[in-house]
Amino acid sequence: MRQMTFLGSKRTPSNGFSLIEVVVALAVILLLSAIALPAFLNAYRMYQLTDAATQFAGILKFTRFEAIRLNKTVKCQIQQVASVPPVTNIWADSDVDGIEDPNEKQLLFSGTVNLVPAAAVPGAAGLAAAAGVPALATIGVVPFDQRGAVNPAQVYVFYLSNQGDPSVGARAVILLPSGSVQIWKADSLGNWQSIS
Repeated sequence: MRQMTFLGSKRTPSNGFSLIEVVVALAVILLLSAIALPAFLNAYRMYQLTDAATQFAGILKFTRFEAIRLNKTVKCQIQQVASVPPVTNIWADSDVDGIEDPNEKQLLFSGTVNLVPAAAVPGAAGLAAAAGVPALATIGVVPFDQRGAVNPAQVYVFYLSNQGDPSVGARAVILLPSGSVQIWKADSLGNWQSIS
């Protein structure tokens, strides 16, 4: 006698995931994301701050090389506009007319990372000792002479900070009288360390 089998009576294993497995996997992914997100955002803000300091140092170096190339005094102009958020416009004034021209190298800080006064940076007073220089001054126009030296000869510093998150610390760009540029970083407590 022949055995009859019904197609619908046997259960075949499925190759997909059950709803419970998908929900558990999503819960694990969300939990890991919640743990990792603050660290990622902190690292991103620190990167933004260091990148801004590097770009600022780059335009100072470019202005210095322009002065040497053109064999004349060239100024790096720094103009801050009081707005919310504050805007800082920086350019290498190659034709020394004090006006920003389209063909001059420019840098614009308009977000939360911007140039700030020394009073807004924790431990700013300790930077001179950490850098091994006698005193630091800030300036709005940096003139480089035809040799690439800063004139008048003085050590200048420019502080950068993230206005939205002071816990990432600060960065400082130090300009030495010779025209050499250094970048320093500080944690939120004001402990300074050289980057370059």
